[in-house]
Amino acid sequence: MSLLARTSRAAFSFLGSSQGTRALRLASTAAPPRGHHLHTAPRHLPASHLARPSTAPSFATRAMSSGNDQATTHVPPAPGVSKLYAAEPVAGRCALITGASSGIGQATAERLAELGCRLVVAARRKDRLDALATRLANDFGAKVHCVALDVTDVDAVMSLPSALPAEFADVSILVNNAGGALGTAKCTENNMDDVATMLDANVKGVVACTRAFSPGMVERGCGHVVNISSIAGVEWYGGGSVYCATKAAINAFTYASRKDLHDTPCKITSVSPGFVNTEFATVRFKGDKGKADNVYAGMKYGGPLLAEDIADNIVYALTRPGRVQVCDMLVYPTCQASARDIARE
Repeated sequence: MSLLARTSRAAFSFLGSSQGTRALRLASTAAPPRGHHLHTAPRHLPASHLARPSTAPSFATRAMSSGNDQATTHVPPAPGVSKLYAAEPVAGRCALITGASSGIGQATAERLAELGCRLVVAARRKDRLDALATRLANDFGAKVHCVALDVTDVDAVMSLPSALPAEFADVSILVNNAGGALGTAKCTENNMDDVATMLDANVKGVVACTRAFSPGMVERGCGHVVNISSIAGVEWYGGGSVYCATKAAINAFTYASRKDLHDTPCKITSVSPGFVNTEFATVRFKGDKGKADNVYAGMKYGGPLLAEDIADNIVYALTRPGRVQVCDMLVYPTCQASARDIARE
């Protein structure tokens, strides 16, 4: 018998088996219904970041249907949608996001509103929060409560759980995003006012918010804390001694807190971005837009990350099944390999 004949006979024997039937059933599965949000281009994205129509050939696969000669086309589902693996919905849960008036905090609020969460958005700039709340209500029908909050005010943070309206009292998602960097001084030249601000916002604020809201999560048996760290907490660089120290502290706090919570259903995740084009650099250089723009100038392969990219990482962690805990995420733009290794034009 020729090799071709033996191969054909083996193939048809497989198709007649139970394994073959299952394989054909999976191959011919239709794509799931597509929600409107799967086709909504992220707001604030520059044209260079929007997907371009692909000119590559289709990757749709064809498989023979059991019992007839007709071919069935499998259309790949939208990214993140699968009939083989179910993500955990967050619709109906209450999420509190600090630093929600801009950047990663705002982008995260948008994504969670889109997914059906009730939101408590907190930041110092209340006018921005009010505008965000109006937009999220109009776009997604989201219920949003705005709180003017400085996370360095520990008394205000600790009193917040009891001050929330009943509809927003069951916070089960906490995104500790507030904080930032100030200056690029050497350790011999650190401005002690900047040092105090970074320690208070980046460390004490995260510890206080977690202390305020984690007991309720444990009591209700449902909770997820996401701490926004940085590459600075993983790789320490000159000119950032205090900022690096604060983010290293957040990584240590997250790691130890996970041990505190391990005998509960509550999860805790740290997300450490590389270069993200938000207000971060403008704040670091105290409003000097020229210096801030220079941080991201000429970055290759699509440029720096966007706030929407990190929000998507946060959503990924939050939507894993109950048995899955994403502990740490380190996220770079394609052109970045370390805190200092950046490919530029």
